[in-house]
Amino acid sequence: MRRLTTTSIAYAALAAVLAACLVAVPARAQEVKAGDLVISQAWSRATPKGARTGGSYLTIENKGSAADRLIGATSDAAGSVQVHEMSMDGGVMKMRPLEGGLAIEPGKTVKLAPGGYHLMMMDLKNPLKQGDKLPITLEFEKAGKVQVTFDVQGVGAQGPAAAGDHMQMHKDMKM
Repeated sequence: MRRLTTTSIAYAALAAVLAACLVAVPARAQEVKAGDLVISQAWSRATPKGARTGGSYLTIENKGSAADRLIGATSDAAGSVQVHEMSMDGGVMKMRPLEGGLAIEPGKTVKLAPGGYHLMMMDLKNPLKQGDKLPITLEFEKAGKVQVTFDVQGVGAQGPAAAGDHMQMHKDMKM
């Protein structure tokens, strides 16, 4: 019978931790191409029970030579979805729908994020729950309609969960 040494036990434990990391790493949000646009980091915040509105966020990169415009969105999860802008005016936060949509200039990236541009989901049919996948159809002036799946994060999330955050947690572990 083979005798286990402290070193072989330590290597086995390390291998088990590394294998668990590979299995437990959350999937990165999908990247979707629509014409010259690349849509990534699509996520939404979970909503408390009874909430009638919710926010969704994403990044849109225009790799083309002509501008495009996000002119609208729809989702079966909400009565309507509006492209919104949040801004501060004299110390007062203002939120309003963008009339005419959101321009995505050629060679530029536009990030929809908390505190700025975002998709405002109105008249939610059910709460958005952390871990859910939320399909939203975006409509662009040139690229047309494209369905994107948004990962629902926690209620106070500031951005999409990233595999790097999970791996950093394991790097910080002491053995």
